[in-house]
Amino acid sequence: MLNLNQKAVNEMKLSFPSYSENERFSRIAVSGFLTQLDPQIDELSEIKTAVSEGVTNCIVHAYRDAVGEIFLQVRIFDKGRVYIKIRDKGCGIDDIQKAMEPLFTTAPEEERAGLGFAVMESFMDKIKVRSQKGKGTTVVMEKTLKTRKAFR
Repeated sequence: MLNLNQKAVNEMKLSFPSYSENERFSRIAVSGFLTQLDPQIDELSEIKTAVSEGVTNCIVHAYRDAVGEIFLQVRIFDKGRVYIKIRDKGCGIDDIQKAMEPLFTTAPEEERAGLGFAVMESFMDKIKVRSQKGKGTTVVMEKTLKTRKAFR
């Protein structure tokens, strides 16, 4: 994991309601912020997909039948290192290991594939999930981009 005591070169923080329409917004906001690194298109697409999965988990699982707040933080460190944190204050996850198994879903009646965490893991260099029942979940993802442009 990144040394978070190191100062970020740039960062953004957002919070928004858990409306399904805001999943698209989060993806666009993160990709727009990261364009300052001039990333490769495939890298940006992977990050957008991972963010989409993380935010969708908040919408579908954390706040199942309610609207809550989703918190998103993106930090850029030197050498193209990117840190993304997605946090909710929803229902939490009973068993994180089980939840991270491919094809596991808490919403089978909604025809969910249960691949959200697997997708995040496949597209990012590192992923860490913390959760507390009744208090919410935090997903931290990291990726080092093959930047073509030095920051500042």
